[in-house]
Amino acid sequence: MENAFYIYTKNASDMDSRTFVKILKDSNLLNKKLTSIDADLTFARVKTKGAKRINYEQFVVAIRSLVDKHNLDYDKFVEQLCKEASNGPILYGTKTDNVRFFDDKSTYTGVHKQGGPTIIDKNRTKFSDLSEIVDRSEFNTRGVNVSVAKNV
Repeated sequence: MENAFYIYTKNASDMDSRTFVKILKDSNLLNKKLTSIDADLTFARVKTKGAKRINYEQFVVAIRSLVDKHNLDYDKFVEQLCKEASNGPILYGTKTDNVRFFDDKSTYTGVHKQGGPTIIDKNRTKFSDLSEIVDRSEFNTRGVNVSVAKNV
């Protein structure tokens, strides 16, 4: 059981509530009779006041408390926990589905149909650099452009 504890905590000396529930879930010990809420409440009862984690000794007390509360066989419970949890945490992932309007480029409209706007190619858009948009010529003290003032 100590081996399973250290596998799930990645060799740390303490375990948080999420990991405690995860080790029970991955070991197929949670069911209608023993729920994750029971595990959370037992974890909260066992940990020291103000702490967020439990050490190995508190982990053993928590397992014993769960077994006693639900009238389970301690040896069978620990055997299944050790057997199932010895491989480490089971990680689940999701695979995204294709979204028609996002992934299908044939449904794109407007500028995005041609590949979208760009600031790299000068010929593809009207302005490609900020210097083409902004007039950085000289101004007088009143804020009037000097070249415009001379023309007036």
